[in-house]
Order: sequence, then structure tokens, then C-alpha cells
Amino acid sequence: MRVLVVEDNKKLAAGLTSVLRSNQYVVDVVANGVDADAVITAQRFDLIILDLNLPDMDGLQVLRNLRGRKIATPVLILTARGDLDDRVKGLDIGADDYMVKPFEIDELEARVRVLLRRNAGNSTSKIKLGPLILDIENNTLSANSAPVDISMRELNVLTVMMMSPARIIPKIQIVDSLSTFDSDISDNAIEQIVSRLRKRLHSFGINIRTARGLGYYLDFESVQNE
Repeated sequence: MRVLVVEDNKKLAAGLTSVLRSNQYVVDVVANGVDADAVITAQRFDLIILDLNLPDMDGLQVLRNLRGRKIATPVLILTARGDLDDRVKGLDIGADDYMVKPFEIDELEARVRVLLRRNAGNSTSKIKLGPLILDIENNTLSANSAPVDISMRELNVLTVMMMSPARIIPKIQIVDSLSTFDSDISDNAIEQIVSRLRKRLHSFGINIRTARGLGYYLDFESVQNE
């Protein structure tokens, strides 16, 4: 899962980044509204954490612009403003949730999980496919009640695929889910991760098929019939 943090307070931005990365999210950070506006237009994110009081362009305008472009990415507003009108305005423009600074990290983590589950169309933190159970909240994978040994990169790729099991996942979406501004993942690295994951899943009756030129998709039924 790729998260964009838009926050001009360096200490807070660093703290948020540390917490989110400890939960295995891929995190990018920008410190002003103009940069946020440009990045959101050019890149795909699973969640945006947006401060309202930003230099160059305030958070409400960033939010107006992204919703005006029909970008549906969930947005969690962070604000030090105690004025109710600002919070209401943010929700009216298209924010999905808000938190007032200072806030508890545990609550932030919980709200992030809820928004990511909601965006994926899941009401719980667990996704089931055949014998596999993916626990998004705890970043664990199990099969037949036993834990599955899997690397974090493999788990991140599988998460992207299991959150949309009925459709082809473009390779660029998988690349985006693992990359940050300062750390790109090559196509070859993705292919290696998928290859290892394919071998790992086959014993559970699940395959990763390649749709040439399009991406990858999970296939459970055909493996059962082989």
C-alpha cells in the first residue's frame, strides 16, 4: 500500500513516515501544497494524509483540485485548526476522514486501516482466497490455520492482487505499490517477486497468471481443475 503524507512540519512528517513504514506501508512525503498537487496528478496512491495549513497552496485547495480531477483516492485530513467550519468544509469537498492535532498514533493507525479497507471494498481486515487468509491489519498470511512464510515484498504484491482478485492488475500498479520517490523498483524485480510468489502459492491451489502486455491476475479455479 502506497501512502502520500503532505505535511510541512518536518518533525511530524518524519514521525508519521516512521509509524507508517513500521506498518509496512510505502510512504512518500511532500511539504507544500503545490508539490502535493503535482505529485497527486502524476502518481497513484492508496491513501493521502493531508495537512490543511500548507505553504504555497493550502490543503483545502489541494483537495478541491484532486476531487475536481475525479481522483478518488481516500484522503485523511490532519489539522491543527479547531474551527468546526474547516472540518466541515473539508468533508464537504471530499475528504474521507479528519483528525485534529495533536492526536494519538494508535488512532491514526486505526483510521488508516479503515480507509484502506473501505477503499478496497472490504469491511474486515481479512481477505480469503481458497485456503489463504490475508490479514491486512497485521500483515500476515496463513493457510489452513498455519502461518505462511513470505517476504514483505511478496506480501505487498499479494495484497495488491488479493484486494482486487477478479481483475487484471497492471504491472505499473504493482511497481507503484512498492516504489517511493527515492527508491524505484524495476520491471525485472517485479517479475522475480511474482515468480517466487507464483511458486509459493501453487501448493495452495492458487496461480498467478500473466495477461501479456496487461499485467497479472490470480487464478484459483483453473488450478483446482488441473
